[in-house]
Amino acid sequence: MSLLSAETIFSHVKHLQIMQNRTIEIKYKEYPSPDALPAEERLLLDKAIQATATAYSPYSHFCVGAAVLLANGATVTGSNQENVAYPSGLCAERTAMFAASAQYPKVPMRKIAIVGKNAEGELCAATPCGACRQVMSEYQDVAGENIEIILYSEGGTVLVFDGIDTLLPLRFSF
Repeated sequence: MSLLSAETIFSHVKHLQIMQNRTIEIKYKEYPSPDALPAEERLLLDKAIQATATAYSPYSHFCVGAAVLLANGATVTGSNQENVAYPSGLCAERTAMFAASAQYPKVPMRKIAIVGKNAEGELCAATPCGACRQVMSEYQDVAGENIEIILYSEGGTVLVFDGIDTLLPLRFSF
């Protein structure tokens, strides 16, 4: 067993004195049900729910639908597409965002709604994975303004986030 020198101990204590604990706070709106949403957000969530019907999920039996509202008023939907050679599939969020970008180049994305449907066919929460959050981050940076994120949540509530920074703090950006 080796003993620490006084210099080493002082160095550690010095670092502790300048280290500060910080908190990252996440702010969002919570609606008691989809019916409580403003009309535009409700319509977008309905389109995401409809998109769950196009999911290809023979392995997880978990369907996800996403709907993206663009600045020109167009809506593009996507659903998760699984593949036996995991991870060759694609999440609903990226399917919708990539399709929106391909169909409407340079048109900013304003909002995205995301919902899951379990094996029993019941609506449930489906939060974006890290890769989807990073893609949202990129499109938000390109747009120059926040993309509102609408998530169907447990118990039928709906969570609305004002931009990706709330779901992906300390994100990569350019």
